[in-house]
Amino acid sequence: QVQLVESGGGLVQAGASLSLSCAASGRTFSNWRMGWFRQAPGKEREFVASIRWSGGSTYYADSVEGRFTISEDNAKNTVYLQMNSLKPEDTAVYYCAADKDARYGTSRWPSSYDYWGQGTQVTVSS
Repeated sequence: QVQLVESGGGLVQAGASLSLSCAASGRTFSNWRMGWFRQAPGKEREFVASIRWSGGSTYYADSVEGRFTISEDNAKNTVYLQMNSLKPEDTAVYYCAADKDARYGTSRWPSSYDYWGQGTQVTVSS
């Protein structure tokens, strides 16, 4: 049973940094894709960033490009999202997700992902 557990959320002021972690367990994840999504109150879940395990490609939403960095540690089965220069509009629940098929061109679609974590709240005050 695949499990994804996020941690690292919190309340920060605009301009600050936060690092989120997603610990994955239940199987080996070679060639899977991991993604970070977020959902603000009253809005749809939106893509933030994705990465292929074992040094694969990374992709970012335009809104976070240059401020957020996704990375992975194979030894720890953990994916990270380093968030710098946070803005109030980054406030949301952040979810980690795993995609076992990782088809080309589908990294931004929530429906492509098979497993989801419970989410962690990130609040950025102005």
